[in-house]
Amino acid sequence: LKITNMADIKIAQLLKAGVHFGHKTPRWNPKMFPYIYMERNGIHILDLVQTSQLLQEACDFVQEAAEQRKTFLFVGTKPQAVEIIKDEAIRCESFYVNHRWYGGLLTNWQTVKGRIATLKKLEEQEETVFPTLPKKEAASLKKQLTKLRTQLNGVKNMDRIPDIMIVIDQNHELTAIREAIKLNIPIISIL
Repeated sequence: LKITNMADIKIAQLLKAGVHFGHKTPRWNPKMFPYIYMERNGIHILDLVQTSQLLQEACDFVQEAAEQRKTFLFVGTKPQAVEIIKDEAIRCESFYVNHRWYGGLLTNWQTVKGRIATLKKLEEQEETVFPTLPKKEAASLKKQLTKLRTQLNGVKNMDRIPDIMIVIDQNHELTAIREAIKLNIPIISIL
C-alpha cells in the first residue's frame, strides 16, 4: 500500500492492496464485528469505508504528533518486518526494536538506560581497548557487545520513554503492547 498524500486515502487503493481481506471466520474476534462488512467463502470482508476513516484518523494523529516533535518507537520483530522497521524508523529519525523485545524496555527504563550506557562504552572501547586485552577477555567483551547491539541498537540514542509506539502485528508483540499500556503510551498497531 503506497500512499503519497496521507490526506487522500482512497478506498480504491485499499481495495487494490487487499486490505479488505480479514481472517478466516472461525478465527475472528467479536470486537471486530462493527468493522466487518460481510463473510464470503469462509473469510471476513472488512468495511473499507470505516477502514479508510480510521486509517485517516491514525495518519492525522501521527502527523500532529510529528509536528509537536514527539518521539516514536517502531516495534516489529517478525522476520518479514525486520528490515522495513529499521529502514523506516531511521528514515523518520525515530527509534526501533526489530529483534526480540527486550523485556522491561519501557517499564524498567532506568535499568535499560544502564545497559545502553554499557553498549555505548563497549562501542567506544572496541577499536582502542579490545586489541590490547587478552584474547579470551576480548572475545567475551565482543560477544557481549554483539548481544547488546542486537537487543538495543535501535534505542541506544533514546533518552526517555517514547511518546507513541507503532507496532507491526500486535499478536506477535504482546509484551511490548502490555508495557506501553501500563505506561499509557498511545499505540498504533498494523495487523
